[in-house]
Amino acid sequence: MSYNVNEKGYYGEFGGAFIPEMLYPNVEELRQNYLKITAEPEFQAEFEELLKEYVGRPTPLYFAKRLSEEYNTKIYLKREDLCHTGAHKINNTIGQILLAKRLGKTRIIAETGAGQHGVATATVCALMGLECIVYMGEVDIKRQAPNVARMKMLGAEVRPAMSGSKTLKDATNEAIRDWINNPVDTYYIIGSVVGPHPYPDMVARFQSVISKEIKEQLLEKEGRENPDYVIACVGGGSNAAGTYYHFLDDKDVHIIAVEAAGLGVDSGESAATSALGKVGVIHGSKTLLMQSLDGQITEPYSISAGLDYPGVGPMHANLFKTGRAQFISITDEQAMEWGIKLSQKEGLIPAIESAHAFAVLDEMKFKPDDVVVINLSGRGDKDLNTYIDYFKL
Repeated sequence: MSYNVNEKGYYGEFGGAFIPEMLYPNVEELRQNYLKITAEPEFQAEFEELLKEYVGRPTPLYFAKRLSEEYNTKIYLKREDLCHTGAHKINNTIGQILLAKRLGKTRIIAETGAGQHGVATATVCALMGLECIVYMGEVDIKRQAPNVARMKMLGAEVRPAMSGSKTLKDATNEAIRDWINNPVDTYYIIGSVVGPHPYPDMVARFQSVISKEIKEQLLEKEGRENPDYVIACVGGGSNAAGTYYHFLDDKDVHIIAVEAAGLGVDSGESAATSALGKVGVIHGSKTLLMQSLDGQITEPYSISAGLDYPGVGPMHANLFKTGRAQFISITDEQAMEWGIKLSQKEGLIPAIESAHAFAVLDEMKFKPDDVVVINLSGRGDKDLNTYIDYFKL
């Protein structure tokens, strides 16, 4: 059994393209062209050149000596926090902007929660000289002010989403509305492995550079390509998809997906989709989704703006449903404590999203010779205000 997408755009029972008729031409144009275009040698060469010279790849696979000693196992951190713009998001926006240009699109739209994808999209639009509009929930605009300022400096227009919970889900709704109204010249850069096919597969492919590098780097450091465990936080799930990609069909590698439990899985203030979700359709994809008994989407909550999404990408829904990945829910408190702990143990201030992944070290027991790779998917600059307020720093 393969855990990758099939030719119809499904991961098991999840995925597909559930879209309004108005969007069909856009999505179909993308579906028919994305594999062909991204496989072209010129595309590959330009993509790899930009990842190397502009993004700063490969990112290091860092052996965390003090953490390894404390937890009596071998812990490596994939340093996506060192990417240009401060997170893994740039890997995907570089790929998609090259695709948009080849499709002749002149206007770029995006949605963002924590703001990292917005910054990454604004960055590549500045790089390529294209118009950029980023939709962001009003709540997220307030709690991620530094990223909003960065987007504006890069020349993007930031449009607030004022409906619903005024967070990521609502920003995505606004971006989809814009795309319906501007189908000809506009390309929608989705920031995670969500949305209608081919987006989940396309984003996972662009992010798969993460697991490709992990294999190469582990071979050098440990004499073997595969770790025993790969761990990543999951909201929509693009950093996780990239971390797992080249290990999906290798059953010896344990996949751990870490979700935001917020104030507790059963508190009513949570974003733990695997525990709380039921099958439904959101933003054009059939997946696991937090919803009420009558099918209304329930509002997610997490202290981290990047994890409070009510669904999860279809790849992850399938990994959960089949048991291929183990899903663990981590509370705000656990994640915030790990933000401080990682800072003081290894001199690395993590994004609050990434801090969730580290809390698994307190939830599981690893063997001394296990090789554990944790994706440090983003750095904590954007979250300093949240850390300051939380810890009264």
